[in-house]
Amino acid sequence: MDVLTREIDEIVRRVLQEMESPGSNGAAGRVTPQKRGVFSSVEEAMQAVTLAQRRYQRESMAKRKAIIRAIRDIGIESAQKMAQMVVAESHKGRVADKVLKHLLVSEKTPGVEILPSDAFVGDDGLMIEESAPFGTILSITPVTNPTATIINNAISMLAAGNTVFFAPHPGALQSALTMIDLVNEAIQAAGGPANLLVALDYSDIDTVNQLMTHPKIELLCVTGGSAVVDVALRSGKRAIGAAPGNPPVLVDDTADPGKAARDIVTGHAFDNNMPCTSEKEVVVTAGVADSLMAAFAQANAVVLEPQLLAQLEKVVLNKDRSGPNPRFVGQNASVILNELGLAADEELRAIIVEVDKAHPFARHELMLPVLPVVRVRDFEEAVDVAVELENGLHHSAVIHSSNIYHMSEFAKAINTSIFVKNAPSVAGLGYGGEGYTSFTIAGRTGEGMTTARTFTRYRRCSLVGAFSAV
Repeated sequence: MDVLTREIDEIVRRVLQEMESPGSNGAAGRVTPQKRGVFSSVEEAMQAVTLAQRRYQRESMAKRKAIIRAIRDIGIESAQKMAQMVVAESHKGRVADKVLKHLLVSEKTPGVEILPSDAFVGDDGLMIEESAPFGTILSITPVTNPTATIINNAISMLAAGNTVFFAPHPGALQSALTMIDLVNEAIQAAGGPANLLVALDYSDIDTVNQLMTHPKIELLCVTGGSAVVDVALRSGKRAIGAAPGNPPVLVDDTADPGKAARDIVTGHAFDNNMPCTSEKEVVVTAGVADSLMAAFAQANAVVLEPQLLAQLEKVVLNKDRSGPNPRFVGQNASVILNELGLAADEELRAIIVEVDKAHPFARHELMLPVLPVVRVRDFEEAVDVAVELENGLHHSAVIHSSNIYHMSEFAKAINTSIFVKNAPSVAGLGYGGEGYTSFTIAGRTGEGMTTARTFTRYRRCSLVGAFSAV
């Protein structure tokens, strides 16, 4: 562990050294003001992004498309570099999985093509309805997906014609500002205005609160914990809230236990369980439970002996057992097992533990590779327990079953924004499954998978009189 810590610290040192330049003040949490779109005061950044918005609203749709193409290209080109930087700075997650996140959002986030429009023509003339931008959006981004969320939101929000004021999580500030700089550089190279994306070279809660009520911010988009979403919803502005989830996965007696175990570990352990869509707890019916537990042991996971459960609780839970110990969020399973005195390969993906439904592992979103399994009597009880554990967050859920009626019944009961059948949870993000991707999933406020369409106003224009040529 000491060797790994030294290697990570050395990467951080090199990253920060590369980001500094002559004339940088070197203050903690700040970077050189030469970064495109990065400013040292709210009003300076707001002035820049407001001017950029006035220029951007005059750009053609063809120019928007060129800008989105440039963002996709830089997202793909910088995926490896940014993944390494995020892991080095945040000390969370896996580089290989973060590379996949960058590629996914760069390639599968919808652009202007998803914007709707309608036209109606008749005796009374012509009416058209089109998608119009809000203006400048405040986007609060999380430490779990800091740079991938910036790419995703930049594509969606700029495709809709908006500009963006980013407020990154302080735990990944340097990485976020580097990503903003790279995207702004790509935008300008494509002929777009400067400062379509802006951010501050520091991060604190008072500034975020100030931005939420700033008169030049038209819309709030918050990807983060429940507390910050609560503040946004009380701001007096329209807010899109992508709050946490606690996604259950239900496995019934008709499931293939081997495939279910492999899929569950794949989804649960993706980036060490930091995506809010990842499987957080398993509810399994009694008829297949033993087979599933045996299959987990063959799916690059370890099934922990019951006598080690109390020791594991002390390691990964905080003192009042109300959530995870921050030290272990996003860590490899091997790191956690080492704390228990167990040797494990770094490629081991998950730690499986059987608990009851009241256990904190099942009740709270841990965002680390410990997967609780709750055994129940039958499918009806499984649905009730899964709904109880999801706790009305309306985020994500998974089922493994060959009974289509069970799939339908669970989908209706759980009522989540994302529902995945017989696949890892990442399929619901478009990775290994059909459809587009989004890393801002607004289960709290109901928009679900956000796209450019989410960040527009729908406007109507009528021309009265003879217009039809028919």
